[in-house]
Amino acid sequence: MVRVRKTVLAGATALGVLAWLPGAAYAVGPGSPPLPEYRVADDATPIAGKPSTADAPLLDVGAVYEDTLAPGERLYRLGLDSASTVYVSAVLRPPAGAKVAYGDDLEVEVMTAGGKACPSNPGRISFGYDAVPVAAVGSRRLEEDAECQAGGTYYAKLTRTAAKDSDRAAWPVEIRIQREPAPAAGTAPSTAASVWPSASPTLPGTDPVARTGGTGFNDARALDSGVWRDDLRPGQTRFYRVPLDWGQQLGVGAEIAAARMTKQYGSASNGLTVSLYTPYRGLVDSKDTSYDGKQAAVTLPKTAPVAYENRFADDTEQKPVRLAGWYYLAVTMGGKVGEFTEDATPVPLTLRLEVTGTPGSGPGYKESLTAAGFGVGGADRAAAKKGLTAPEAVAAEDDRSVMRIVAGAGFGTGTVLLLGLGAWLLLARRGGGGGRTA
Repeated sequence: MVRVRKTVLAGATALGVLAWLPGAAYAVGPGSPPLPEYRVADDATPIAGKPSTADAPLLDVGAVYEDTLAPGERLYRLGLDSASTVYVSAVLRPPAGAKVAYGDDLEVEVMTAGGKACPSNPGRISFGYDAVPVAAVGSRRLEEDAECQAGGTYYAKLTRTAAKDSDRAAWPVEIRIQREPAPAAGTAPSTAASVWPSASPTLPGTDPVARTGGTGFNDARALDSGVWRDDLRPGQTRFYRVPLDWGQQLGVGAEIAAARMTKQYGSASNGLTVSLYTPYRGLVDSKDTSYDGKQAAVTLPKTAPVAYENRFADDTEQKPVRLAGWYYLAVTMGGKVGEFTEDATPVPLTLRLEVTGTPGSGPGYKESLTAAGFGVGGADRAAAKKGLTAPEAVAAEDDRSVMRIVAGAGFGTGTVLLLGLGAWLLLARRGGGGGRTA
C-alpha cells in the first residue's frame, strides 16, 4: 500500500497498444524475465544535491533533474518569483525486490532562505511492503497575506527515511519543478466550497480495449472513460494518465483475474494497489486489497470536481484536485504474489474509468496555463481517445507538422508548375497566331 500523510518518439501505434520498452531492465526474481525500468524524462539533467544549503545547486523552474538519494537529506536552491505557485515533486525509484519497511518515507519540503518551511509543507509519502516508484510534492503556494510570498531564494529539501533493516543504497530520484501562474485579480475564489458531490462511481461495463500502461509518469498511457485491458506481473507498476478539465470528476475501478498458481494456497495482503496522482504528481488517493490468486478488485471514490478553490480545503482527498490537466494512475501488483503464482506469467488487469462533468472554465490566469504544463486542450483529449503516451503524442504532432510542410511545399511547387505551364501555353498560342494573316 502507498500511504500519504499530509502535513500538509516515429509516431504512435494506431491503438496505442504497445508499451515503450527501455534498453535496460531489472528482474523481480530468480529466473524471471525482467520488468522494464522507469522511463526518465527525456530532458532530465543530472544533478547532485548537497547536505548543506551553502553548496546547494540551483534548480530552474520548469526543468527536470535526475539525482540519487540515500537515507538522509539533500538540498537544492530555488530562485522563485512573487507571482506564481511552485510545485517541487520527487519520484523515488527503488530497484525491484529492494527491502522496504512500511514506515520508510520520502519527504519534500520547500523552505525560506531562513530555513522556515512554507505553509502546507512538507509533502510526505510512505512505502508499503513493495519497492515501487513513489512521488511526494512540496510547494510554495501563492496565497495573499501568507508567508513565502516574496521573490528570492528558497530551498527544496528531499529527505529519505529508511528503517535499520531496509535497503540503504542510494536510489535514483527524478525532481521536477512546475510553476502555476497567478490568476488575474478577482477571477479566483479564495475559500474552499463547503460541500462537494461525493459519490461512488458508476463504472462502465463495456467490452475492454487493450491499452498497455507505461513505466512511470513520463510514458504513462492515456485513457478516457471506458474499459481498458492490460496485464500485470508481481512487483510491477503500470502507469496511465487521464485528462480532467475544470469541473470534471474521475471514478476508477481495477480488477485482476485469476493467476497460475504454484502453490495450493497463498495470499498477499497488498496484492493490488491503485494510486491516483495530480498533474503536479501529488497523491490524491490510494487503496489496496488482498489477492489470493483468484480475483481481486479496488474501487477509488469519485474525485472532487476539479476546482481552483480545492487548494483551500481541509479534506485531504479534495485539496490536491486543484488544477485541470493530466491525472495519473499507478496500478501495482504486490511482489509477494510471486511467492504463490507463476511470476513470469502476466495476470489480466481490467481498468474501468468514468469521467463525468461538463468541462468548465477555471480562473483567468495572467499567463498561459497550458504553457506551464497544466490545463486540458483538444490535443490532450485526442491523445486520450487514441491512447497515446506523451512521447507518442509529441511524435504524432511532429509527423503532422512534417506533413503540413510537405503538403505546403507540394502546393507551392504545383502552383509554380501550373503557372509555368499556363505561361508556356499562352506564349505558344501567341506565337502561332503571329504567323496568320487576317
